[in-house]
Amino acid sequence: MQAISGAITIGTLAFLAGSFRQLRSLLEGILSRFTSVSQGAIYLRDFFDFFEIQPRINTPEKPLPFPNPIKQGFVFQNIGFKYHNSDNWANRHLSFTLYAGEKLALVGENGAGKTTLVKLLARLYDPAEGRILLDGVDLRDYDLFELRRNIGIIFQDYLRYQMSFAQNIAVGNIDEVNNRALIEQAAEKSLASLLAQKLPNQYEQALGRRFNNGVELSGGEWQKVALARAYMKEAQLLILDEPTSGLDAESERKIQDALGRLAKGRTTLVIAHRLSTLMHADQIIVLDRGRIVQTGTHDALVSQDGVYRRLWRIQTALEEDLSRDLHAAAAGP
Repeated sequence: MQAISGAITIGTLAFLAGSFRQLRSLLEGILSRFTSVSQGAIYLRDFFDFFEIQPRINTPEKPLPFPNPIKQGFVFQNIGFKYHNSDNWANRHLSFTLYAGEKLALVGENGAGKTTLVKLLARLYDPAEGRILLDGVDLRDYDLFELRRNIGIIFQDYLRYQMSFAQNIAVGNIDEVNNRALIEQAAEKSLASLLAQKLPNQYEQALGRRFNNGVELSGGEWQKVALARAYMKEAQLLILDEPTSGLDAESERKIQDALGRLAKGRTTLVIAHRLSTLMHADQIIVLDRGRIVQTGTHDALVSQDGVYRRLWRIQTALEEDLSRDLHAAAAGP
């Protein structure tokens, strides 16, 4: 109105309009910075809270020496466990014995509680009910570090570290990260040494695409590296959680042979969906919804009407169909 009445010029009007727009932008910038600071403070609080987290699984004040060698084995007494904030039991009323030097297999469909049992055995969790005894003593009475040092675990979802080839093996026993002789020995036993010889920088070769000169391995090659980690320590208990899942037949055979050499003379717990790999297990435990429904040897379970025989027949039929399709494809039209 002042511009129309002539009180100010058009230039002054343009100047004031531009100033108001610039002031609005400055105020928006200040407010957005306050918002960013408040959001950053929330994440920073989470960051400090993370460092303040204390482990729930601890070593007792006066731990007992870990038995070397294990004489009797592990006894599961009425074990029950459910995860935090879950109303469903992952395992319930489980009672069985894993004898020293025995090869015990766990069988069941996905979600049956097999991997949870393994985590309880390694004390990644403690049971909500019952207890696990080792040579007659509660597992919680032993030194936690000594317990885990005597357990070698190969999970199906092993980690692929963005580190060198040697370091990826050394994580199996991080205290020996600078022991090159032990690392190479572990690689030799797991057949990973043949892989190292093919790499440009051999044991110093960076693995993973995060490095400019990094090399990505195939699934079977990574499993050889994961197997070498188990050879990094003289573990008395070996746990194999689907170590050959997703491999082709030739790679699976080689890994199985290496696993057989590793398990020789050791107490072994095996989890596998392919039942043909469990035929020579001393004892097979069949889980269904966290509970034991069958126990026995392969021959005994196949002769019984139950979950194991049903799974065995399904797998046998699938293998026969696959073999028939391959023969038909090879024969041609």
